[in-house]
Amino acid sequence: MSQLDCCGGLSNLDFSKVDASVIMVPAAYIDVTDFSFLLAALCIVFAPLFWNVVARWEHKTRVLTSLFGSPYTACYSLGAVIIMIGCLRSYCFSEAMKTQPKLEGMLCQAIYYAGLAFIGLGGLFVVSSFFALGFVGTYLGDYFGILMEEKVTRFPFNVMNNPMYWGSTVVFLGLAIMNASPAGLVLTSLVGICYKIALMYEGPFTEEIYQRREESRKNK
Repeated sequence: MSQLDCCGGLSNLDFSKVDASVIMVPAAYIDVTDFSFLLAALCIVFAPLFWNVVARWEHKTRVLTSLFGSPYTACYSLGAVIIMIGCLRSYCFSEAMKTQPKLEGMLCQAIYYAGLAFIGLGGLFVVSSFFALGFVGTYLGDYFGILMEEKVTRFPFNVMNNPMYWGSTVVFLGLAIMNASPAGLVLTSLVGICYKIALMYEGPFTEEIYQRREESRKNK
């Protein structure tokens, strides 16, 4: 029996013998060409991209502060827009699950209640984060020059970093589980990936803002 030459790469593989049924299973439950699915994915990607681009633009130019006459009014206005985008994203997420097949193995009470538990847990992190940070702290007030006096360390920030983002992701996960929706699980994964990428830019930039504040205080 002849040995396959490892240096031959993929050219040595006989793809005619690959079991395509394994690959086709996800395709039976997720139609990535469906308009509702694509719209939900677009909203999921757009949301963090929007608030990061606008907030950085504001930090650099102070155009919104000048337009609204106050950094607080500008921050509240941007926050209101972010909330509306978030509502649109949630609506599109729900609509996408309605148009996609359900996984019959997930259609049972135990999994339904597990989804409810995830929603409750995620909601707890989101709401408690909001009360810990306040509206301005939640909706990028530091980009408007409205800085907090000290880092928030009470719950839920003593449990995890960025509980608002990860709590929101868990809520989406709970919705996907409750609806027995493979498409919902895929979209939830996209939510997590987008948040992870956003944090790669937000975290260091926010730390830089506060570091500049401390350097400015030392130089006085």
